[in-house]
Amino acid sequence: MVMPANTSIPWRAGNARLVDQSGLLLGAHVAHAGLIVAWAGAMTLIELANYDPSQPMYGQGLILLPNLARLGLGLGPNGDVINTYPYFVIGALHLISSAFLGAGGLFHVFKGPRKLEEKFSFFGYRWDDANQMTNIIGFHLILLGIGAFLLVAKAIAFGGLYDPAIHTMRLVTNPTLNPTTIFGYLFGTEGRFWLASVDNLEDVVGGHIWVGLLCILGGIWHLRTEPFQWAKNLFVWSGEAYLSYSIGAVSLMAFIAVLFVSVNTTVFPAEFFGPTLVLKFDRFPVFISRDGALTSRVWLANAHFWLGFFFLQGHLFHALRAAGYSFSEGRVIASTRGQVS
Repeated sequence: MVMPANTSIPWRAGNARLVDQSGLLLGAHVAHAGLIVAWAGAMTLIELANYDPSQPMYGQGLILLPNLARLGLGLGPNGDVINTYPYFVIGALHLISSAFLGAGGLFHVFKGPRKLEEKFSFFGYRWDDANQMTNIIGFHLILLGIGAFLLVAKAIAFGGLYDPAIHTMRLVTNPTLNPTTIFGYLFGTEGRFWLASVDNLEDVVGGHIWVGLLCILGGIWHLRTEPFQWAKNLFVWSGEAYLSYSIGAVSLMAFIAVLFVSVNTTVFPAEFFGPTLVLKFDRFPVFISRDGALTSRVWLANAHFWLGFFFLQGHLFHALRAAGYSFSEGRVIASTRGQVS
């Protein structure tokens, strides 16, 4: 079943206007990636221009430099930043690469086919084509797995990571591969803070190895198989449904990040992010440091919480619409589940 083009969507609705034009939608996604990368590059350079090495990093309103520092970039003994040149290089590379992404987005909008399936059948798709949708999931999982292994490579071979337990950089040469330990965090047997209970770099890197391996194997499985019939019948196969699934997952990751940022000092060292946080309920829930200071950890935890909250609302809104719910009538007016080609 091919969904009809919706010509009544206003320009301010963003990508919803491109739901049936896969080439233009690809251009929009590439351009969005360019904007994100440009922000990362520009903010890195802005933070660097205002960074004072004589003051604690966590007390200067920084959000990107602490994340670069925890990777061990530019650090000396005791976690002191002795060389900010790597931060400049990373910011500049992000700005340069954002220009290429922006150019790619413009190319797909103005020069590429409006629908990929017209000229490039391998890349084309319809939202109700369950086989192609699972192929797209497969490609994404493989890329996520490669990203996890890049962190592993940095930890074991390319300079290592900053270890707050010994206040210096080190290579993680013996990552934990024992599945009982790694999956013990997932099932709550390794500490009181679930995944955020991890307290050593060996487990952190070992967890990334397992995640990378499972993502790549899952991606290959999705590329080589079609969805089972029960899955075809269970899910809604439409652009809005995939949007709801995606932002629901982003919301979950944001809430997990809140937990990690708030209580974990191995992945988020206190030297760069400040002391751990406690949850306080005033008019709204807010995460504050134990000494009341406004630190990078406070900013990150609260920003992730509220972003996760609003992404959750977006997930519910789009999931209801995708399921055929009419907000004007207050009921489901048409069943959309299981409509696949």
